Amino acid sequence: MANSELACVYAALILADDDVAITPEKLTTILKAAGVDVEPYWPGLFAKALESCDLKTLITTVGSGVGSAPAAGAAPAAGGAAPAAEAAPAKKEEEPEEEEDDDMGFGLFD
Repeated sequence: MANSELACVYAALILADDDVAITPEKLTTILKAAGVDVEPYWPGLFAKALESCDLKTLITTVGSGVGSAPAAGAAPAAGGAAPAAEAAPAKKEEEPEEEEDDDMGFGLFD
């Protein structure tokens, strides 16, 4: 099962790298060319799951957590480097610690 999923992932990445639409037929063609046997429903599942997203964008922004916003280390706008005070994020004032539930008499093991 895991090999079938992995083979479909690689086939989808190959198609995305060549800017080809990811369809069940194209996934099946790549899998057959690679000599990989998968259950017939896997290519359809992967094609359906990936039809509404741009796989290249998904891969490049997977760790940013912001979608298509530039990375934190991106170059500043055309005006030179920002001063250190402006570049550093503002520190949040520390919030007072909340009392634990046990202190208020709502302990789990009373």
